[in-house]
Amino acid sequence: MHWVVDGMNLIGSRPDGWWRDRAGARRRLVGQLATLVGPDAEVTVVFDGRPRPGEEAEANAAGVTARFAPGGPNAADHAIVALLPSLGDADSVTVVTSDAALADSVRRAGVTVEGVKAFRGRLPDDDRR
Repeated sequence: MHWVVDGMNLIGSRPDGWWRDRAGARRRLVGQLATLVGPDAEVTVVFDGRPRPGEEAEANAAGVTARFAPGGPNAADHAIVALLPSLGDADSVTVVTSDAALADSVRRAGVTVEGVKAFRGRLPDDDRR
């Protein structure tokens, strides 16, 4: 199983003040996503924007592949769609998003979509709201 997560879509699904510390919100999400990584499960998270120094290395150390998509609105969506062919068997990939346009593009590529509300149930609770 390979989870590909629309990072800001997932972060933005919970109005917990994440916008005051975007890097902190990304770091917390990576920590939560790391709990899903295992012998049969990979996680790639794609964030809109540029990383802060060392952010990609921190994510990789946690076992999560973090990608950043600078380039304006929907940059992460485009990066996710472009990434899918390189991941191999579409049956083993699930994209996590509640963005309707991205979900449509992903489904047209033959990849499963899981909404962020359902996916949040797979993650440990974050008490820092």
